[in-house]
Amino acid sequence: MMAAPGRTCFRGRVVLISAFDVVWDGARWPNFTAHELACRCGRYCQAEYWHDPGFLDALQALRSRWGRPLVVNSGHRCDLHNAAVGGAPLSAHKKMAVDLSTRGLNTAERGQLLGLARAEGFTGFGFYSTWLHLDRGRPRYWFSGKGGRARWQSLI
Repeated sequence: MMAAPGRTCFRGRVVLISAFDVVWDGARWPNFTAHELACRCGRYCQAEYWHDPGFLDALQALRSRWGRPLVVNSGHRCDLHNAAVGGAPLSAHKKMAVDLSTRGLNTAERGQLLGLARAEGFTGFGFYSTWLHLDRGRPRYWFSGKGGRARWQSLI
């Protein structure tokens, strides 16, 4: 992964660039693209993206161990998009986090996905009725409404 000329690199992370400027390592992360992980607002930024190779390595390892596609509902969010969707002011999405669709998964499959995510080093978990939030920030978890609690509480 390299930044476009004139972009800022910080400890191996290319920060706040456009997904259009990313040189993606398709051999290292074959199941994902910068575009699917970039901000999708289309209003406030132009595919703003935060690059974290360690996060991507963990996400790719999760995908490989899971053995089937992971559908990313949301990845990085620019500040304005995060606010517009009601994201927390210090949301991990403002750097690098993913919300993965869990539509169609039964309880055992959700439990397996959660266990694999923990094994790959994810430490932030948001439990929603139809998706699972993952990040590598401080260890914590939360539920969203009755639907999230009902679908996930027995698995924690």
